[in-house]
Amino acid sequence: MSNEITTTSNPVNRTQLMAFGVMVLFFVIAPIWVYPVFLMKVMCFALFACAFNLLIGFGGLLSFGHAMFLGMAGYVSAHAAKVWGVSPELAVLCGTLSATLLAVVTGLLAIRRQGIYFAMITLALSQMVFFMCLQMPFTGGEDGIQAVPQGLLFGAVDLSVSMNMYMFVLAIFLFGFVAIWRIVHSPFGQVLKAIRENQDRAISLGYDVDHYKFLAFVLSGTLAGMAGATKALVFQLASLTDVHWSMSGEVVLMTLVGGMGTLFGPVFGAAVIVAMQNYLAQMGAWVTIIQGVIFVLCVMAFRRGIIGELANWLRKSL
Repeated sequence: MSNEITTTSNPVNRTQLMAFGVMVLFFVIAPIWVYPVFLMKVMCFALFACAFNLLIGFGGLLSFGHAMFLGMAGYVSAHAAKVWGVSPELAVLCGTLSATLLAVVTGLLAIRRQGIYFAMITLALSQMVFFMCLQMPFTGGEDGIQAVPQGLLFGAVDLSVSMNMYMFVLAIFLFGFVAIWRIVHSPFGQVLKAIRENQDRAISLGYDVDHYKFLAFVLSGTLAGMAGATKALVFQLASLTDVHWSMSGEVVLMTLVGGMGTLFGPVFGAAVIVAMQNYLAQMGAWVTIIQGVIFVLCVMAFRRGIIGELANWLRKSL
């Protein structure tokens, strides 16, 4: 009886473990055929999308301002590496902690609102952060922070070597992904899902809904900041692009195309959007139109997102 109960209550199923193994194997061997810098960009945005998905897909909170965590962490990480001269792992840590602090402050202001009001408040706060980054001296204004040194990881590993940097980014991405996986399958994650499905019932059961939402917001902002801090080191640049409102729109697109509320959907969605931006760049403004068409098709034909529909089909087949 005890073995049966343990097996039934284990939230991690064999399919998810196999999917995780395939994803890890892909990112390990992909540099053989694919440009490593492109793959590093995919992983940074995949972590960003997974962090956003933790908030909207499992917490039911739509944020239109998540770019503020990505961009601010990038600025702090770049400043720490270039001006303070800290090692790359400490630069990423500084950027991540700055995103955590920003998430705490903005979360206290926004979390008591629901629906469109919450989305609009996060958008307004993100725009405030954007104009702060435009005006503050340490960000470099419109020029940003350029020529960020990649440095020596733990004082020994030269990250200016492409494959060293690639493995560093892969380690951060997998750490963030596993952290989200653990959060989702923890009792905390189950309460988040309950709040998403029926907030009134969760309140009636005695849960402090605002407390859980606030923690989800802070965790999501922290992991988004980790992605931004890593991205600044990869491209040796922190710019206004990452803190602009359009970046908040892009992460929504990545999440919806891949599959909101799924673990692997945002990774796939990020890969699709980044690949379109990279390989269709010569088409100029048409890239945005193509993205819009794909978004409309996904909403009409794949209501759960591409990975969400695939997971639903597998569930019915097995």
